[in-house]
Amino acid sequence: MMGEFKKFIARGNVLDLAVGVVIGAAFGKITTSLTESILMPLIGAVFGSVDFSNKFILLGSVPEGYDGALDNYAALKEAGVPMIGYGDLITQILNFLIIAFALFMIVRGVNRMLDAMEEEKKAAEETAKTEAVPTDPTLDTLKEILAELKKNP
Repeated sequence: MMGEFKKFIARGNVLDLAVGVVIGAAFGKITTSLTESILMPLIGAVFGSVDFSNKFILLGSVPEGYDGALDNYAALKEAGVPMIGYGDLITQILNFLIIAFALFMIVRGVNRMLDAMEEEKKAAEETAKTEAVPTDPTLDTLKEILAELKKNP
């Protein structure tokens, strides 16, 4: 069983997948930072709020012992107040769209590169097919003479 496990781990696909997961996690952190630090404040400025993550709909009453701000989503959530945090949902949707777009651009670039390589291969095959096969010059001359004799009997 250990031998099979070593063989499984040694395969290129498993290592490629592991590298992809690590890079994906790092890219996810970059995307989250981009969304939370740059995009969401810009969107919040357009909608009149600097902190978009504090956008929520209060569904229940605030407990009597709560003495925090009524517009602080994290504090209200910690106090157990039922609410819908749509600002966080919008942030997560933006994160997803940014990651999906980045992956689309990467796949698009790879596909274009593969298509270009395939076209070069086809062009090389066509060139190899259309190149004249070298022949004997004497035979070519005799063929030309024969063609002239057929034209002028």
